[in-house]
Amino acid sequence: MTTTMATNSWSLAVDDQETAKCIGKLRIMESGGASIQCKGTKPLDDGDKSDEDDKEDRATQSLLNKLIRTNLVNNTNQVEVLQRDPNSPLYSVKTFEELRLKPQLLKGVYEMGFNRPSKIQENALPMMLAQPPQNLIAQSQSGTGKTAAFVLAMLSHVDPALKSTQCLCISPTYELAVQTGKVIEQMGKFYPEVKLAYAVRGHGMPRGIKIKEQIVIGTPGTVLDWCVKLKLIDPKTIKVFVLDEADVMIATQGHQDQSIRIQRMLPKGCQMLLFSATFEDSVWKFAERVIPDPNIIKLRREEETLDTIKQYYVLCNSKEDKFNALCNVYGAITIAQAMIFCHTRRTANWLAGQMSKEGHQVGLLNGEMTVEQRAAVIERFRDGKEKVLITTNVCARGIDVEQVSVVINFDPPLDRDGYPDNETYLHRIGRTGRFGKRGLAINMVDSQRNMDILKKIEKHFNKKILRMDADDLDEIEKITN
Repeated sequence: MTTTMATNSWSLAVDDQETAKCIGKLRIMESGGASIQCKGTKPLDDGDKSDEDDKEDRATQSLLNKLIRTNLVNNTNQVEVLQRDPNSPLYSVKTFEELRLKPQLLKGVYEMGFNRPSKIQENALPMMLAQPPQNLIAQSQSGTGKTAAFVLAMLSHVDPALKSTQCLCISPTYELAVQTGKVIEQMGKFYPEVKLAYAVRGHGMPRGIKIKEQIVIGTPGTVLDWCVKLKLIDPKTIKVFVLDEADVMIATQGHQDQSIRIQRMLPKGCQMLLFSATFEDSVWKFAERVIPDPNIIKLRREEETLDTIKQYYVLCNSKEDKFNALCNVYGAITIAQAMIFCHTRRTANWLAGQMSKEGHQVGLLNGEMTVEQRAAVIERFRDGKEKVLITTNVCARGIDVEQVSVVINFDPPLDRDGYPDNETYLHRIGRTGRFGKRGLAINMVDSQRNMDILKKIEKHFNKKILRMDADDLDEIEKITN
């Protein structure tokens, strides 16, 4: 598969993403030193700011998840299928062979490491590959194989003999478009007749020509320009329209209207596929406007549980006291890997420095880092190169590291107004006790206010948080065994 690229700088940007995996040595940011500014965050003027002040936008979180997902996640949620035609038999597949794919596509699927369809693929692929075409709205989290599913659908519907745009995929950001493009290139590796073009910023195209590439992936604004101003794409030739990351899309100013304008230009009978990680009311309203007469695939919600996690608290007098208690706990128990959550970057940087001085291998993650740098740190932690990951809230969601056996809340999770943040607490300690294993969560308490916060969290979840004496090594061993 060949691609039309934006400029040389575009290909360099992709190279940068690849080389980002080599980053990851711990760098402690001293206050007053140069900081790494992450796109989408506020200027950094005080290391004491909570990362809540640099609230992660959804696009950054989504891109981070794409960069760190090397395998499909083990998703336990049940898939619920709501069919447009309830009389039509419900059809799902357990193998890719059942889909009767072109041999070169089947080869591409296996080359990518997909041995059998994921839950979302089992149900979505037969709908996406059906004739006549069926429209689909699907809820799918990162790592469930949805990108591979709609890429396979696009590649299957292309007629390589026709030198015009037949499949159009829009993503909310340049970086997310690039990631999807990589999947198209990988899966189409043995299908060189099919060409891909990127409708993203920095791609200067002359007026008056028509794009010959069969698949175009891009961002809403540039795609709209290619259709309307530059007339590079004839919307009437498009057979498959994919709207990816709809929840991220509608959170971005202007993208919603641009997406609707693009959809209105498409011919009757064009297959329309929309994907979103969440299905809030705003996403539903948007999906209903752009996807007529759809089949719907939803994930049934499962209550997250704390049943497999033992929760404790340790009473301390100061930050230094908390560090000493942490060292005692860490020395007394066998820890595969641990995650430690801090409320501010300054505390996280200080703690990483202290632990490094004690000879511990530590990874540090915070909102100052670019998304590629964060992905590289998480990759190193996953590979076991660091045994401890110290982080602010940027890492509290969506990152599954199977070896994490202990989560330590160096500071309690608070919302912007200083109240207990129960949801963040659940996401934080949910890093342990995953995949049915038993986990351990330890909360460091150094004030009456923090004790009150912990009591409120305990009451909210109706799960006892017991006291642990960090000076009694025998007790700690007993607790953890």
